[in-house]
Amino acid sequence: MQNIKKTSLIVILIMIISGCDKLPDPAGRRGIAVVPALTDVNPGIFDSKDLENSYIEFKITIPEGTMVEKISVVGSYQDNYERIVLKEVTTFPATVKILSSDIAQKLGIQLNTIKNGDVFTVELLTLANGITTRSIASLFVPVACAYRSDLAAGSYHSLSPDWNSEGNITLTADASDPYKIYVRGLEEIEGLVEDLGPLVMYINPGTFNVTVPNEAVASDAWGYGAISYSGNGVYSSCEGSYIMNFDISLGAYGSQGTYKFTFTRNP
Repeated sequence: MQNIKKTSLIVILIMIISGCDKLPDPAGRRGIAVVPALTDVNPGIFDSKDLENSYIEFKITIPEGTMVEKISVVGSYQDNYERIVLKEVTTFPATVKILSSDIAQKLGIQLNTIKNGDVFTVELLTLANGITTRSIASLFVPVACAYRSDLAAGSYHSLSPDWNSEGNITLTADASDPYKIYVRGLEEIEGLVEDLGPLVMYINPGTFNVTVPNEAVASDAWGYGAISYSGNGVYSSCEGSYIMNFDISLGAYGSQGTYKFTFTRNP
C-alpha cells in the first residue's frame, strides 16, 4: 500500500509539473516590452476659458538601445476609457502637442459640455517586437483655469482648525519664477517673530500640485525651539486658493504631525 501511495504521488507531481509548463504566464511574455517615459509636461491642463485653443505638451522617450515600431497616444474622457488614438509617433525623443479641441472632437464631445474639474486621460500604447503593450506612463489632464501669477499671490486668509490657527498672511511670487511662491505671516498669526524663512511653495506648472521643502520660519516658538514647515498640496487656478498639508516640527521635539491649511484670497 505504501508503495502504491508513493507511486501515485510521483505520478501526480509529474502531472502538476507538466501542467505548469503548459500554463501561460499571467504577466504575459517577459523581457520584450519597451517601457517609454512621458516627461516634461508643460502645460498639463486644458484651459476651461479657452478650450478652442488650449493644449497640453509633453515629451516621449524610450530607453537607450531599444527600438519600437510606433507609440500610439490615446485619450479618454472622465472614467469612460475610450482610448481613442490621438497621435502616432515613430521617432524618439518626440515632443507631442494635443489640442483640447482635437481630443474632444475625436471623442465626440461638445466643447460647451466640458466643465472645470473634468479630467482627460492620456496613455501610451507601445508596439515593439510585434506586440502592443500599454505603458504605465500616463497623464491625467484636468480642465481648469490657466495659471496667473497675480492670482496666485497677494493677501490671503489662512485657516487651520487642526493647528488652531487663523489669520491673514502674504503670498509673493518670485520675480523670475512665477511658480515659486513665498509665504510670510504664518507665525505672526501666533504672535511669534518670523526671523527665518520665508516658507517657499513650488507649484508644478503642469499639474498645479504644490510641494514645500522643509524650512524653519521662526527661531523660537513658545520656548520649544525653531518651528519648521514642510508638505504638499494643490493650487486651484480658478479661485487662486490653496489646500495644503503641512508637517510641522518644533526644535528638538521633531514632527508634531500633519495639519491641513487652506489659503483663500482676501477680497
